[in-house]
Amino acid sequence: MSVPASLSEPVFPPLQINPELVRKILVGFIQNEVRKVGFERVVLGLSGGVDSSLVATLAAEALGPKNVLGVIMPYRTSDPKSMSDALQVVRQLGIEHLEVDITPQIDAYFARFPDADPRRRGNKMARERKSIEYDQSSAFRALVIGTSNKTELLLGYGTIYGDMASAINPIGDLYKTQVWQLADAVGVPTAIVQKAPSADLWSGQSDETELGFQYRMIDQLLYYLVDRRYSVDELKGQGFDQAFITEIVRRVRENQYKRRLPLIAKLSSRTIDREFRYPRDWGR
Repeated sequence: MSVPASLSEPVFPPLQINPELVRKILVGFIQNEVRKVGFERVVLGLSGGVDSSLVATLAAEALGPKNVLGVIMPYRTSDPKSMSDALQVVRQLGIEHLEVDITPQIDAYFARFPDADPRRRGNKMARERKSIEYDQSSAFRALVIGTSNKTELLLGYGTIYGDMASAINPIGDLYKTQVWQLADAVGVPTAIVQKAPSADLWSGQSDETELGFQYRMIDQLLYYLVDRRYSVDELKGQGFDQAFITEIVRRVRENQYKRRLPLIAKLSSRTIDREFRYPRDWGR
């Protein structure tokens, strides 16, 4: 498994960010979007990975550590290092935290479906964790803050109504390569930034193995495809392999349904999410 490009190789120039500027923007985003709807707190699933560690760090700066609840939700096959890394972030930031073992409810459910494959089990675990976050958001009076990055969202590499669900998402416009840069700059523990990306949904699970490509290469292609709107021929002109282009384009296209609210059948003159698109603070 490769080490993140942010720590081992020069970052692809268009993906280079100004960490201090991005940090300032995202801290302000969290403050504004949480408080404008009457909240002061956020809750997130703290996995021990770089994405959730970065969001916890930004949220603690924006709202104060005591206004951030990190929920650690291991399963019996989870890597113990994930738990220890999550606890390291809790200690470093001084945020509130809660540990909830999801093994009993997951095993009780799949006792009825013993032939379920790892992907189905992983999706169930992701949704179980998010249901716990939303329950705790009520108890803590907090908004659920998201931890999905732009690469994952574009590829659909996440569970709809699972890890992709949130009220706000500060890192959804940062590619994974950029997440590594910002996390390194804001003081996320180096061991967390450097470790191989994994959702830890089953023993030995690897994000890049599942995707079939390294994040560094995916992000370069997505930058040209999405941000620069290059055609397939233009992408090939940049030196990308045809099979690589075809697979990434397919993933982006086929997972559009995960990136939008449920599609509502149009019957009236003003349908929600089409003609009726007022912002949350409409009327204030």
